[in-house]
Amino acid sequence: MIPAALSQRTQELAAAREPFVTATVVRVQHPTIVEAGSVALVLGDGTIEGFIGGVCAEHSVRAYSLQALETGEALLLRILPDATEAGTQADEGDAGTEVASEEGSVTVQNPCLSGGAIEVFLEPAPPAPRVLVVGDTPVADAVRGLGVEFGLEPVAVDAAGPSPEAGDLALVVAAHGRDELQALRLALEVGVPYVGLVASHKRGAGVLGELRADGVSEELLERIDVPAGIAIGARTAVEIALSILAKIVSVRREAPDAGSATLGVDPICGMAVAPVESMLSVRHGDETVYFCSEACRAKFEAQREHAAVGNT
Repeated sequence: MIPAALSQRTQELAAAREPFVTATVVRVQHPTIVEAGSVALVLGDGTIEGFIGGVCAEHSVRAYSLQALETGEALLLRILPDATEAGTQADEGDAGTEVASEEGSVTVQNPCLSGGAIEVFLEPAPPAPRVLVVGDTPVADAVRGLGVEFGLEPVAVDAAGPSPEAGDLALVVAAHGRDELQALRLALEVGVPYVGLVASHKRGAGVLGELRADGVSEELLERIDVPAGIAIGARTAVEIALSILAKIVSVRREAPDAGSATLGVDPICGMAVAPVESMLSVRHGDETVYFCSEACRAKFEAQREHAAVGNT
């Protein structure tokens, strides 16, 4: 069970819309210093709050937690001291790297573990995508009401705000002419993925004309979905809201595949590490090289100096 302090922390992070991963140890094979049931939180910057094992285990948990945040999918991480325990033989120098994977799980070899193994369930908790809704109409109310069922965070917008931001998923304007021009323009300018206007073709053309006269480019105007939503023959407010939310879901799923999230690899020990600012690193040519420990970084620097001397 998650400790009370960490439970409170998850509520604080959720309220602040800060992404995190709950990492729970579900199985251990001794010797290891962590126990089954131990829980830690991994924040978006790689910070680990709570105890999830030794430093080396933390590197694997951190790296794959950040990957889980990018994909939005839970993952079972198996950390073994020997790749052969996973039924897979790693190549020389591959210690700490991924040696086996299947849908929903990944196995890594960790050279630092002293004979033990642990399995950690990583459950990402990214903030729900915001959908800004302009208007005090039946359609606006329906979008806000149904949006929660789609795992979204509908936010009511009026002349006082809030304003569209780059991280928002969608803006839906269902205001019948009130407070719509500024919201549409701002959403287009900050690159909100979906911008929909609830209006007939005729009124929609008039709104686009006003934005065009106000200097909004044709390229941006083409991004406005008007009439908003997928054509399903909707008539009622709830049906129109459903068609709009279906379009928003399609835009959300069309986002670039996050499954290609990259992991850093320590070139000395081969361990998978998180390529984040808090990790030990050096610049090498045009790239940043990350390390699991000061010892690995020092060895890399020594090898680089030796190679430089040999080339003179």
